[in-house]
Amino acid sequence: MTPEQIELVRSSFARIKNISDTAAAIFYETLFELDPRLKVLFKGDIEGQGRRLMQMIEVAVKSLDRIDALIPSLKALGSRHVAYGVKAEDYETVGTAFIATLERGLGTAFTPEVKAAWISVYVLLASVMNEAATETIVG
Repeated sequence: MTPEQIELVRSSFARIKNISDTAAAIFYETLFELDPRLKVLFKGDIEGQGRRLMQMIEVAVKSLDRIDALIPSLKALGSRHVAYGVKAEDYETVGTAFIATLERGLGTAFTPEVKAAWISVYVLLASVMNEAATETIVG
């Protein structure tokens, strides 16, 4: 990622963080609309899950300029997702829901440049997680 993309992600996340509970609710609503099958993967408190999701995203956003430090945590998360029943194809659905959430949450501030920067972030994070998940399944 370029320094400009990192700045776009960080500045736009600052706006999303102000509405983090709402953003998390939008994300899960969108995710379950896109694929209702995924709802069974989330047991328990969805609001608490939303808070943890937003915290994880915040950590990732803060770590974008030192992504190597984040990779072990992403790999562990990807491996855990296997046990939850997450499949490789679910990452695409999650990405679609995530970008749609940002678009709704940011409104007109969700410019093509901001969208491209967030897609780069998601692709990077999801690829590390998915790779670890595949290693867990194969290994």
